[in-house]
Amino acid sequence: MSNTDSDLWQKYLAGDEAALGSIAERYYSTLKHYGQKFSVSEFIVKDCIQDLFLQLWQNRTQINDTASIKHYLLKGLRNHIFMHIRSSKQMVTHELDWNLGVLEHISGESILIEHEALLSRVEQLQRLMSQLSSREREAIYLHYFQDMSVGEIAEVMQVNRQSVSNFLTRAMSKMRSHCQPEHLFIFLYLFLKF
Repeated sequence: MSNTDSDLWQKYLAGDEAALGSIAERYYSTLKHYGQKFSVSEFIVKDCIQDLFLQLWQNRTQINDTASIKHYLLKGLRNHIFMHIRSSKQMVTHELDWNLGVLEHISGESILIEHEALLSRVEQLQRLMSQLSSREREAIYLHYFQDMSVGEIAEVMQVNRQSVSNFLTRAMSKMRSHCQPEHLFIFLYLFLKF
């Protein structure tokens, strides 16, 4: 019988190192996928994830209970990436560039469909996503791929709930105005999958 997130978190807070290891195993791929959406190298993402879990272990006596471990970890990873970039003096503004580079490598073979119409849709998706701000792309990712609520996204992105609603509304409005309705969900799926 596997432990629930809540059980693991309680064990971790009580000093169970194996419970924190189980949390790390459970959420590593989610964290890595999210971290790679920012314009930092895979090495930096892995380093920030490691730092996050090291900090969690070192500060376990000061950390409180949480309703959502995933939400807590995504917010923590985002903060570590920001701190890394600031310490490297690579960041001039508060906004990270949301990486669209993965989409450049999508081909018919990589998604197992050799059909010209799909490649055309992927190109259209790239154009659509490039019209969105980095904040809009991040909000779309967190909402549709990580299944996070507006309130959770607001905490992760460190903005108010109204801003998140605005990001999501503007992004969907821009996408709807530039594509056929039946293609919108295909585009979202491809964007989130890759």
